Amino acid sequence: MCGIAGIIGREPLTPETVSCVKRMNEELTHRGPDGEGLFHDGSTALAMRRLSVIDVGGGWQPLYNEDRSLVLVANGEIYNFIELRSSLERRGHRFRSGSDCETILHLYEEHGRRCVDYLRGMFAFALWDRKTGRLLLGRDRMGEKPLYLFEAPEGLVFASELKALLRSGMVPFELDPGSVDLFFHYQYVPDPLTVVRGVRRLPAGHTLEVSHHPWRVEETGYWRMEEAPALAGNPPDVIRNALEDLGGVMTRSDVPVGIALSGGLDSSLVASLAAKYYSGVVHAFSVGYPGRPPHDERTDAKAFADHLGIPFYDIEIHQDAMVESFDKLNYWRDEPIADISGYGYYAVMRCAADHGIKVMLQGQGGDELFWGYPWLRNAVKHSQRKAALRLDGSVGVLHYWDDTFEWPRLTPRAVAWWLRTLANRCGRGWKNYKRDRMSPAEHLVFYDLTPDFQSARTDLPHVYGQDFMDRLEPSSPYSPFTCSQPWPQLDVLMTRLACETYLLGNGITQGDRLSMASSVELRLPLMDHQLVETVIGLRKNCPDSALAPKAWLREAVKGFIPPWVLDRPKRGFEPPRRQWHQAIFAVYGDWLNDGYLVKEGILTPPAAKSLALGPFPAEAGTPLSFKALVLETWCRQMSCLADTGRAVSYERFASATT
Repeated sequence: MCGIAGIIGREPLTPETVSCVKRMNEELTHRGPDGEGLFHDGSTALAMRRLSVIDVGGGWQPLYNEDRSLVLVANGEIYNFIELRSSLERRGHRFRSGSDCETILHLYEEHGRRCVDYLRGMFAFALWDRKTGRLLLGRDRMGEKPLYLFEAPEGLVFASELKALLRSGMVPFELDPGSVDLFFHYQYVPDPLTVVRGVRRLPAGHTLEVSHHPWRVEETGYWRMEEAPALAGNPPDVIRNALEDLGGVMTRSDVPVGIALSGGLDSSLVASLAAKYYSGVVHAFSVGYPGRPPHDERTDAKAFADHLGIPFYDIEIHQDAMVESFDKLNYWRDEPIADISGYGYYAVMRCAADHGIKVMLQGQGGDELFWGYPWLRNAVKHSQRKAALRLDGSVGVLHYWDDTFEWPRLTPRAVAWWLRTLANRCGRGWKNYKRDRMSPAEHLVFYDLTPDFQSARTDLPHVYGQDFMDRLEPSSPYSPFTCSQPWPQLDVLMTRLACETYLLGNGITQGDRLSMASSVELRLPLMDHQLVETVIGLRKNCPDSALAPKAWLREAVKGFIPPWVLDRPKRGFEPPRRQWHQAIFAVYGDWLNDGYLVKEGILTPPAAKSLALGPFPAEAGTPLSFKALVLETWCRQMSCLADTGRAVSYERFASATT
């Protein structure tokens, strides 16, 4: 695991430009405190920070091939490096280290930019071909590792984190209006966009090749979830075999490994695989809250850790510590992400680092892949109905009364309840019918089912400045789930959209930054692309969105997950939201008054004054006021970083343990 940065210039690099790359690398120190490396050669400079996980004593970057004509800096882990290395050595390649990432160099020698087809893992890399004068950038299929891009007058600049680009001095800090609007609708900015004008991410599953003479930039997608081949077989059996295969490669590490354990199905599954396949002792970590409220997961997590016979560490999060770290957390997140539960993720990683753990496993991705979210299952049903309505008229308004009603017992109370229920459901049906009839045909029914999106559509026109509103495209918030009809298989399409939006923009991005803030590598086994392809291939032959949540997964793991875990109701990773929001606004709320967002005309002064008071008690989803405060805090930090070129002086937070 590392952080990488660099530039390929249109002209030979000046010493000042190389210094800009060094500043970017310094900003990435938390991603790799074990060492650093720098290469510059005429028009190209590559830098990296290293967190030693594989071949701890060797594997220093930049890495070179046999004749040093290829230069590589890479971030992440190549899980199948042992198999790749064995195959490459049989074909005559000579390795200089035991690094997993060195396989990329030799695969490139054989396959060029198609080298990514052979990699299994999470990665972002930059490979400079000195013979051809070409730079190849690559990012893993699910987007676990980040890579930010900016085309400056000097050339193409890239880095593992957005704040590294801003610190370089080559990237001006200017907000992109459309991305700001997306943030207020989603609580994050969907990949590959960013909130900074001109800065974007290399999309997941893509490579980008820059040719120096003549200057040419070519971006190519090498993987799409929907292209997974259809698979036959009994889904639980096939998935069980895929999980066993996954456990053998995902736990490879030369340093201690831990698991973020909630006691729910997904993290319990990952913990079971780690306990079975990791060569050492896996350590489990779980967070909770004072007084152990109903959403505290520590009791369940400890019970399962005891079942596996692995050490367990209890982390209690206190409100005062969370409030004190609010501004620091926004800086370490690297992008504005209005997720109140983020401090819990950080606390787990900080505690793991304090106990000498360098690699953490987490169960993210199971809900998106196996229908754990009710709204996602509803999105499939609603989109299927809209497609039928708009394409062939086979669905009419009566199909929107999709609930059947039994006649009530003839008592006044029962009849009154039945009539109220009927009226509410008919009202929702009519509203949904109008939405599908009047909205553009290419808009899927997807994220607009969520409270965040719905409240944003209602509230934002009342808080935005008029000039800012005039710069927005009305259809922009729908762009992440816009697809020309006829739509492909909807359950497969919805799985991809869920992974590309909420999972990647909120979960994966936040997980990467908050783990690296403590210099801990985070792995997400359930996002292994071979497991994803297996599930999608099975889904093509046997749609499962109408089954019980996670039906395939529950059946697949019955052999090694006990019934008392499988039968436990799903609980989200939920902090005491209302109390935390109130506490945060008591300290930081005034920042919205005459702050950056007001000066930029994004918020009107009266709206900012109202939002500074904090959320309304009945507000659904992530409160608009909290999103505004997160963005305000982040903008103050990043504009200062871009203007001064100096790091914000945030040390790692104090441990959140009692």
